[in-house]
Amino acid sequence: MATSTGTAEPDALATEANSEGVRRRDFINIAAVSAAGVGGLATLLPLISQMAPSKDVLAESTTELDISAIEPGQAIKAVFRKQPVFVRNLTPEEIEAANAVDISTLRDPETLDERTREGHHNLLVTMGVCTHLGCVPLGAGEGENKGEYGGYFCPCHGSSYDTAARIRKGPAPSNLVVPDYEFTSDTTILIG
Repeated sequence: MATSTGTAEPDALATEANSEGVRRRDFINIAAVSAAGVGGLATLLPLISQMAPSKDVLAESTTELDISAIEPGQAIKAVFRKQPVFVRNLTPEEIEAANAVDISTLRDPETLDERTREGHHNLLVTMGVCTHLGCVPLGAGEGENKGEYGGYFCPCHGSSYDTAARIRKGPAPSNLVVPDYEFTSDTTILIG
């Protein structure tokens, strides 16, 4: 009987301890898991934040241009994401010449209206990178060769673009790219 009484007493103590709530061992387990979680977060936070773009990259993600000084028939060069951008203020004659082209004859058919923004059909914004091998076409600077179609001319391999920056002759497969942009006012555009 003594054996059964001795065994019954530790069982009774274990039952009493379970009914008391959180034991010391449970508290140590909870504290260890919490410390590991905080340590894991402290380790991951710098790793994740280093993947975010730096301030200089964010600054180059958009370009704001004042276009108030561009006269009709004139173009300017700007930089967007380390690449040239051409902004041209088309004359009524250049608009008429672009609209007179039968788009079914073009390699990359687009109308001038599709390449410009509503209410600003005289302002054409394109990336200044030839779609053949990435050269910078001429025609945006004063006195530069505009090619036989009056737009842009790539001297590297002879691609010629018209006044709407559409490919008309040469090895380039497509028109000069129109980047995402919007007018923030009548005289300011935001590219990007």
